[in-house]
Amino acid sequence: MFLTGVILLVPFLTAHITQTAKKEPTPQPITPIAPTPIKTDSLVVALIQVESRGNDSAYCKSEEAVGCLQIRPIMVREVNRILKIQGKENRFKLKDRWDREKSLEMFYVWKAFHHPNSTNEQIARNWNGGPKGYQRKSTIKYWTKVEQQLNQNGEN
Repeated sequence: MFLTGVILLVPFLTAHITQTAKKEPTPQPITPIAPTPIKTDSLVVALIQVESRGNDSAYCKSEEAVGCLQIRPIMVREVNRILKIQGKENRFKLKDRWDREKSLEMFYVWKAFHHPNSTNEQIARNWNGGPKGYQRKSTIKYWTKVEQQLNQNGEN
């Protein structure tokens, strides 16, 4: 009797397994969409090397400078002020400084607004010393480091 029950169940189980297998969709490979990276110019590459040696997690507690470009809170505020003037809706948060892409976006917003026709020296010295950084003696040493990095990269 036991054997007869098993024989009767085998066709049922086989049909059930086959039907269940047919109901499940075939998994399709997922192709990730790669983000479009921001194109970097030689100056920003040099600035990243001087500021953080390319470390996206760099942090200077005394200046509250964060990320690959060592962006301070005042720069985030300035970039958001520029975006508001330009009538754009997006704004940056302090945590965005840890993200290389967002740091680069902030740099290029600042650069385009304040330095559309400036030299690399003016841009670098202002990045380091604020709005009048290019006039400060204290930023000459910084520019020398950036210029050396540009030369090392064959870009100057």
